[in-house]
Amino acid sequence: MCGIVAYIGHQDAFPLIIKGLKRLEYRGYDSTGISVHDNGLKIFKKAGKVAELESSVEELTIKASVGIGHTRWATHGEPNDRNAHPHFSADKSLSIIHNGIIENYDTIKKELLSKGYTFQSDTDTEVLITFIEDIKKQNGGDLEQAVRSALHAIEGAYAIVILNEENPNQLIAARKGSPMVLGVGTDEYFIASDATPIIEYTNEVVYLKDREIAIVNREDFRITNIDDVEQTPYIQKVEMKLEELEKGGYEHFMLKEIFEQPNSIADSMRGRLDAANGTLTLGGIYEYSQALINARRIIVLACGTSWHSGLVAEYLFEEYCRIPVEVEYASEFRYRNPVIHEGDIVIAISQSGETADTLAAIELAKSKGAIILGIVNVVGSSISRVTHEGAYLHTGPEIGVASTKAFTGQLSVLTMIALSVAHKKGTITQTRYKELLVELARIPAKIKEVLDNNAVVEEIAERFKDAKNFIYLGRGYNFPVALEGALKLKEISYIHAEGYPAAEMKHGPIALIDEEMPVVFIATRDSSYDKVVSNIQEVKARKGVVIAVVTKGDALIPALADYIIEVPPCEEALMPLISVIPLQLLSYHIAVMRGCNVDQPRNLAKSVTVE
Repeated sequence: MCGIVAYIGHQDAFPLIIKGLKRLEYRGYDSTGISVHDNGLKIFKKAGKVAELESSVEELTIKASVGIGHTRWATHGEPNDRNAHPHFSADKSLSIIHNGIIENYDTIKKELLSKGYTFQSDTDTEVLITFIEDIKKQNGGDLEQAVRSALHAIEGAYAIVILNEENPNQLIAARKGSPMVLGVGTDEYFIASDATPIIEYTNEVVYLKDREIAIVNREDFRITNIDDVEQTPYIQKVEMKLEELEKGGYEHFMLKEIFEQPNSIADSMRGRLDAANGTLTLGGIYEYSQALINARRIIVLACGTSWHSGLVAEYLFEEYCRIPVEVEYASEFRYRNPVIHEGDIVIAISQSGETADTLAAIELAKSKGAIILGIVNVVGSSISRVTHEGAYLHTGPEIGVASTKAFTGQLSVLTMIALSVAHKKGTITQTRYKELLVELARIPAKIKEVLDNNAVVEEIAERFKDAKNFIYLGRGYNFPVALEGALKLKEISYIHAEGYPAAEMKHGPIALIDEEMPVVFIATRDSSYDKVVSNIQEVKARKGVVIAVVTKGDALIPALADYIIEVPPCEEALMPLISVIPLQLLSYHIAVMRGCNVDQPRNLAKSVTVE
């Protein structure tokens, strides 16, 4: 969840780390802080965003070429100045930044309290660095060994970087369960939660693996595992452009990413979809394509927006591949003793590739002999490394906390996989297969057409920006879109919203409908159109206010609805790629009009790396 940046080299560390933290603020923004070695260890930290820390120390003269920085999503201890990272050890000879949760911190803390140690914060992180200091004192001052001993004793997840007053020419970093990347420059090194703060300076990185420790000096670095066995680092190049991390003239990253979707979806299909020749090439799942064809069932593991894309995948795989699909919340999967057969196909979906619950569910499924395929956006992420095979989205960095282009990228990749399996399995005719490929290739242009109606959505947002509740309704392929639309509104505008299958409205939610309740119908022309018309009439009979996403040219629903948003005609199975766009825009505009921070909504972080 939290963002970590560290630097050692020849540049001025403080402004470099500040810039890096701003790039990582989507991972957490409750508080922020920096520790540098400037004639001794110093810490500057503050509740709030990075800009507040920057302004509070701008008049200070800080000269340091080594430092560590942190932007926090609070777990242990409320977000305030004293709980902000970095934290000192008891004698202030060590400072630490930490992403993750130390589950047995309380036991360790009680032991340290019995030895006379005191604590200045409520965090598990201060307990960890004090524990390391205590071990260091006992073993004659060897910090590396103290870190290894402490990490053997703790339970939970961590990505840590430690700065040592006695050796300002060294950083020690370690990870388990939380991501960490080491950037390799010319006579300088960078450590971060992901590559976004690094690519301005180098595109050569090493992704640390679980239970690895990096000892980084000014001249070189080495990597060992937690048992002090030397590891051979694999340096790879990051394919990311600096301009992808800027707003590019848009007011917010979320709006930029919504409008990037014609291009991001085209990028996800590039090199894979050849509609003219009727072919799909998915190299990432080639080795296990036959296992997919022969699968008795598919289990989809995901959280949040990714779970919604998994629901759409359920419709796709069952309709076209005739394979039963179970879509599971990864956070619940391993706590109910699930039935997993050897050879079951598990598809794990995660934008970041670091979602802790999904990683834990993957490990359980692997231990039972399942074949794991990963669908992720971030190259080199943990899920991409622990799965057997998979596919990247190739939609580019997504900075806005509320996912938009990653969702449609997931739908694109999952659709291509389902159609490829169906074609090879023979559960879809050649004619139908080619029709769907042609229609899939047209999706970017159709999304552009929807985006051209942005002003219409903005006018509707103005009308409903002060609403207290929303209901979103859809059927079939559009039911998961209703869930996603409701989630987007909740995430960034803080308006209570719920999504339901349209037919379920009569089983409870209809009691909420009155003249104050806006009801959003995804009511495009498809196999359940007539049923949706009936549901709209039921809402109108109870004085509900209807906002309908309709197929362009429809005459019936516009006569019933209070407000309409038109989308171009599309194959029913592919409609979620299009019908979700106006819902993203609606949530965005309402949030902006309410004065909400759409890129960094309260209490949320982009990458959920703790369970």
